[in-house]
Amino acid sequence: MPQDIRDSVKKYKEEKVDLSANHVNKFEALLEKELHGKKKTKINYKWLSIAATVALLVSICVQFYPSKSINETKKITKEISLGSISPEFETIEKYYKSSISLEISQLELTEENKEVIDDYLSKISELTKEYKLLTQELNTKGVNDVTINALISNLKLRLQLLQRLKKQLQQLKNLNKTQNENQII
Repeated sequence: MPQDIRDSVKKYKEEKVDLSANHVNKFEALLEKELHGKKKTKINYKWLSIAATVALLVSICVQFYPSKSINETKKITKEISLGSISPEFETIEKYYKSSISLEISQLELTEENKEVIDDYLSKISELTKEYKLLTQELNTKGVNDVTINALISNLKLRLQLLQRLKKQLQQLKNLNKTQNENQII
């Protein structure tokens, strides 16, 4: 195969091509036009650097200025509750609050017991408002035994009221049942 290519090269006759007399001038003109014909637009980086500086200053101001005021408001708005004093108090508070919620959810509201339930719930509502006031007092005066005991007593009293309500509703139900039985006989 190498000889075939050599033979082909030997047999090749160069054709004579005549270039026009103006060919060199045309080529130089095209080359000049291609290389130097397009003027590059110069970007004015002065405005870009000013905008970047302003953006940097604004971000630095935002970074440092509000952080102090946000931290101060966090300190102010962070409220102390019975559960936030210690894990033991948190357990006590969760126990009473969940027991109160459970007792309320188990109430059966009927036409016969509506008045009794409303009376007890209004007392519990007053105790809830008092509990909120005691929590505010805990925040303003600080943690002290008197306020803590009052908060726990409030929770106990609400639970006791609900348990008493539950017993009273059971007695009312039994009384209605016996009256219905007596009327049938």
